[in-house]
Amino acid sequence: MHRGAKQRVNDVIREVFLAGVSTRRVGETLQALLGERVSAQTVSRVTRSLDREVACFHTAPIADDVRYLLLDGVYLRVKTPTAQRKLVLCAYGITVRGERRLLSFRLGTAESQAQWEMFLGDLRKRGLGGSNLKLIVTDGCTGLHKALDTVFPYVPRQHCWVHKLRNISNCLKRSQQKECLAGARDIYTAETRSEAVKSYWTWARRWRDEAPKAVACLERDLETLLNFLDCPPQHHRMTRTTNAIERCFREVRPRTRPMSCFNNNASCKASPCPNLHTTRDTTDYAELFFRVIHFKDLEQPLRVTGVATYR
Repeated sequence: MHRGAKQRVNDVIREVFLAGVSTRRVGETLQALLGERVSAQTVSRVTRSLDREVACFHTAPIADDVRYLLLDGVYLRVKTPTAQRKLVLCAYGITVRGERRLLSFRLGTAESQAQWEMFLGDLRKRGLGGSNLKLIVTDGCTGLHKALDTVFPYVPRQHCWVHKLRNISNCLKRSQQKECLAGARDIYTAETRSEAVKSYWTWARRWRDEAPKAVACLERDLETLLNFLDCPPQHHRMTRTTNAIERCFREVRPRTRPMSCFNNNASCKASPCPNLHTTRDTTDYAELFFRVIHFKDLEQPLRVTGVATYR
């Protein structure tokens, strides 16, 4: 096979692998096309070439034009004797021009203050100084908020409504969930903060006696739950949750199911790229990430040697 044909075959192998076919099944899939079976070892060798693109992604400068920053930790399963779940810290940005970008991802061992601080510090080092940053959306993780107190202390924060509603649901009886959560919807769909507060008190009066823990769960974070209402009305939907990150990994997980879970830490990283690049709101650079992630560096978790401070 001449060099050009071999490269085209390698490209096909990569595309089929990234489409969600396991290394073992890639050979069976391509046998009819190539006339010979491609071994799992060959597939692994070809896909290792993705590491260079991943390295470029992790060292590329980040333009300081991010207006809204979404942060979340996502768990992916790795095939080990104990079937471990690997935590991936993720940052997703919406720029002043409305472009959406996956900014970074790193493997962590816990959502601790130190690990989030190192992750956020890397964003700053690559150029995200926060000069245009108006709001940071999080899931309410304590470690993350302590890290933000150090790295981006003056940027308002928005508590993700999806995560909060899950917490409220856990405080309710099954028979209460539908009505109670529907009532809470009036709070986060309000057009102004004053309307949202009014809706909250109406909801709280209805449920305080029947579900006091649910009401307390929402009440303690009410202020940060409503910060998105200080943004322009057309931005409310995109800034009240971390759904952009959640959506990315919802599209990733169907790709992992044919394999049950990742074979090892290195293969874990290949998962996000195949399906995520098809989302309509990614930029060209994020598309590159979605297509080439090979998660090689997941063999080396985020190491915390100290807690840096930022001025």
